Amino acid sequence: MAETATAVQLESQSSVPSDAWAQALKLTCQLTVDMPLPEFKVADILRLKPNSVVNSHWRLGSDVPARVNGKLIAHGEFEVVGNHLALRLTELI
Repeated sequence: MAETATAVQLESQSSVPSDAWAQALKLTCQLTVDMPLPEFKVADILRLKPNSVVNSHWRLGSDVPARVNGKLIAHGEFEVVGNHLALRLTELI
């Protein structure tokens, strides 16, 4: 049991960046997820309010692109976790 805990601890420590990255890790960035909405109209945008639900007709399991500061970094799929909508990354680019 102690060996398992140590292995997990060592594995997580190996992904910790060096001190040279310490300041860069605090920089903010913008993550966007692109989901095409065919036939979405300006009138639909004007009707949006907090807690609005947009019917996307998006197939379950279809990958959507994820971008950081406009650069494509991954693809993922939406899933529901508790009361939240989450993005599970399926491919890092």
